Amino acid sequence: MDQDQSATGSAPLLQEGAGECPSVGGSVDDAASVLADLLCSLAAIGRSMQEEFDPKRFLEQFSACVERLIPHDRLVVFHLGDDGRTFTVFAEHAPRGPVLHEGHYTTAFDPESRYVVAEWTIRPVFSGEAMLVGDLQTDPRFAHLNPSERKVQEAGLRSLLRIPFYSGGQVIGALAATSLTANTYTPTHLTAAQQVADLIGPFIENLVLLQRERRRRRRLQALEGFARILGASLNVRDVFERLAEAVRPVLDFDLMGVSLLSASGRELEVLAKVTNFEAEATPARIPLEDFSFSSKVGAGEVILIHDAPVELDRDRPGDRRIIDGGGRSCLCVPLWFGERVGGALHFGKRRPYWFDRTDAEIAKGIAAQLVLALQHQRLAEEQGRLALAEDRARRLEERLESLQDELGERYGFDRIIGRAPPLREALDRAAKVAPTETTVLITGESGTGKELVARAMHHASLRADGPLVAINCAALPDTLLESELFGHERGAFTGADRLKRGRFELAAGGTLFLDEIAELSQGVQAKLLRVLQEREFERVGGTTTLRADVRLIAATNRNLERAVETGRFREDLYYRLNVFSVHLPPLRERGDDVLLLADHFVRTLGARIGKGEPGLSRDAREAFLAHPWPGNIRELQNALERALIMTDGRLISAADLGLVLPRDRAPAGAGGQAAGTQGFGGSLADWEKKIVVDVLEKAKGNKSRAARLLGLTRSQLYTRLKRFGLDA
Repeated sequence: MDQDQSATGSAPLLQEGAGECPSVGGSVDDAASVLADLLCSLAAIGRSMQEEFDPKRFLEQFSACVERLIPHDRLVVFHLGDDGRTFTVFAEHAPRGPVLHEGHYTTAFDPESRYVVAEWTIRPVFSGEAMLVGDLQTDPRFAHLNPSERKVQEAGLRSLLRIPFYSGGQVIGALAATSLTANTYTPTHLTAAQQVADLIGPFIENLVLLQRERRRRRRLQALEGFARILGASLNVRDVFERLAEAVRPVLDFDLMGVSLLSASGRELEVLAKVTNFEAEATPARIPLEDFSFSSKVGAGEVILIHDAPVELDRDRPGDRRIIDGGGRSCLCVPLWFGERVGGALHFGKRRPYWFDRTDAEIAKGIAAQLVLALQHQRLAEEQGRLALAEDRARRLEERLESLQDELGERYGFDRIIGRAPPLREALDRAAKVAPTETTVLITGESGTGKELVARAMHHASLRADGPLVAINCAALPDTLLESELFGHERGAFTGADRLKRGRFELAAGGTLFLDEIAELSQGVQAKLLRVLQEREFERVGGTTTLRADVRLIAATNRNLERAVETGRFREDLYYRLNVFSVHLPPLRERGDDVLLLADHFVRTLGARIGKGEPGLSRDAREAFLAHPWPGNIRELQNALERALIMTDGRLISAADLGLVLPRDRAPAGAGGQAAGTQGFGGSLADWEKKIVVDVLEKAKGNKSRAARLLGLTRSQLYTRLKRFGLDA
């Protein structure tokens, strides 16, 4: 008989004429006794299954029992995977030979792929054939080996027996015996080995199933500890490394990571990752389409990749990153947020066929706990954002109230400087109409403070919380003015590349102030008339009718009645605007108000340009009272700003102002009278104190009447009396 033989099926151990077993040197009765002892050993081992099973210890005992039938230096039990393409080293015992399979070892035997570990020499055994090799060094079937099988030759092993074993009529694994001596095994050993395999096949299958179930239960129990780790922080990133270390004994990996789907569902955002090796930096966001299995991720399927170079597509950037990074086995389970897939938990190993369906079951349990932790994290983040937003809103409200108070103080009627009766009468009219929704027309020369009064009316109205939007109708050409007032749609005219909201929209809920209203063209006047009549308008180029929720205040320095007579201004629009009019007197008609205003501007402008309060000389005061002020308050402010720039800290003189007092004109006093003030020198405070004293005498000590004569409130009068020491 040749050295290398193969046999199929199983034959009786004792065949007619077989004689003694050469490897044992005993009789037929000895062989039967060995089988009986082996059966008893298996029964004893089976009873011990109530305890924790150790495959290595089992094979050590089994090796001692079978040694008399099959001499060996190394014994290995292989278990065929459920997929029929992989096998696992169930146990290995080498009393005199090297251990070739350490730890977890699963491989494939697909000869059609150059990437898969092609242990093709064992494939016939899993097809039901027994294999006998007299010398591994010379057998042609072992001339071209993969690294795994080459280790067998390098270890000095010479003889080999491989026998399939069955359960339920199907091959479920193989028994392999090797010897360091060539030509150790004969057909008699092959037959004996086949009978031993038939004996232990069902036993091994039951052990595998039992071990799987025990391992599954242990792993599921381990999940309970993960919840405590995840519950230690509301940020998964902070505890992910601890979680990975706790997962490793349950589900071994080289890489563990969690990624979330972006809001668009088209990208994966890496939340956290742990690796056993120096890995290339992973982009924070990876397009989902970079992976060949992207559709499975979106569908929430479990992805189990046994050998990445074989199953993935190198033309996909994501797949190529896995392959180039040394990844072989991949496991990916979905993160279900309710009915929606929100991400994935993934594991990687640099060895093929590492993960199986039981690993996927454990991974799904971990993923469920991760989802709960991520939901808590999102809730905490949302509450944090809400608290931050509420705090920001509160601070904005406080700031808004503060600004409104500041604006009210700055633009209130009591902040408008002046005591002249014409001014006080105008301000009284404005204060009365301010709380209403009535359209107001403010008239007066340029520079008399029309916009200041309009702002005071807005802040005293019911719309004070809304915006005050102002536009100067004379500052823009008609084509742009219409767009500024009513807005325009995209494409309404050349250059209209986007929608623009007009001032009527921007002022919604507040006040719209139209300055220089007399400068409107006839076309814009017609559109403005419709807004005042119907409270509706359309954007330029638009067809949607919008509601004009504004209170309108208009102002002009022209005589609108004369403009109506000449046809430059529509009569119907004039009457729509002139529902209630407020006329502001020019500065030359306000008497000594010019000195109050001058003192105010010296203080405010002096502080602004760093000149302090140099004060006004007597000739400067006389010049102020004598000058006609055609530019009104604006001219006064500009004159004082120029003088402050020129002065070196001394009193401002008439020469600094550029104003010359005519010799034939005396300065007018309060109300246009020189009596009581002519020739009076001293500071403005002294002058103001004298006025208050004179008015109190005129009112015979009646403070309410004196306040009315001075154009002050009782509170303001009492403030001045206290300042001047007159409150006793």
